Amino acid sequence: MTETARVRTFHARQGRISPLTASRLEELMPQRSLPEGPLDAAVLFGRHAPLVLEVGCGHGAAAIAYAQTHPGHDVVAADVHTPGLARMLAAAERAGVGNLRVHHGDAVALLEARVPSGSLSAVHVFFPDPWPKARHAKRRLISSQTLDLLADRLRADGRLLLATDHEGYAGHALAQLRRHPLWVADVVPRPTWRPLDGFEAKGLAAGRRVVDVRAMTRAGGA
Repeated sequence: MTETARVRTFHARQGRISPLTASRLEELMPQRSLPEGPLDAAVLFGRHAPLVLEVGCGHGAAAIAYAQTHPGHDVVAADVHTPGLARMLAAAERAGVGNLRVHHGDAVALLEARVPSGSLSAVHVFFPDPWPKARHAKRRLISSQTLDLLADRLRADGRLLLATDHEGYAGHALAQLRRHPLWVADVVPRPTWRPLDGFEAKGLAAGRRVVDVRAMTRAGGA
C-alpha cells in the first residue's frame, strides 16, 4: 500500500495539547522515540531479543504491562494520539520500564516503510477502531492487505494477538484471518498480563463481551 492509496484505519482525535502533555513529550520522548530509518531493534534496545509491536497503544497500559511481565522481550508501541502517548511516557518512566520504545504515528506506515521482513515476534492489536458502519468497513485495520503485510514482517513462529469488545469486528477479523491463505486463527482465553483498563474496562462495564483472537502464519502453525 502506498501513502496515497492507504485507507486510514484510525480516527483522527488529536485534541488540544495541554502544557502537561507538551512537557512530557519534550522531556521523555527523545529517549523513547525511534530513530529515523529502518528499525534495527538490536541497536535500538542494545540487545537481541524478541520484538513486539503494539498497534494503537492508546495510553499504553497494555504495552507497559507486557514489557514488565516479559522483561526478555522488547516492545515498540505505536499510536497517533499525542495526549495518550504522553501519558504512556510518564507511566513508563514511573514504572522504570526499560524495554519499551514509542512511535508517534501511523503503525501501518511504520510497518510498510521501516520494519524489516521477519523481524517481529508478535503484533498486538487491542481494541482497534471498529468502524461499525457498513460504508466504513474498508477502514478496519484487519484486512487482506494488512494481513499480507503482517505475515511478511512477522517471524515464522510469530503471532498476532487481537482483542475487541465489538461483536461485529470480532466476526470480521476472524473471517478475514480464516480465509487468508497465510494465516490460521482461533479464539483464545484473555492473556492474564493485560490489565483491565481503558476500552476493555468500558466495554465490560457496558455489558459487552471481549473476544481475544490469536493468529499465526501457516509457516508457524496454530
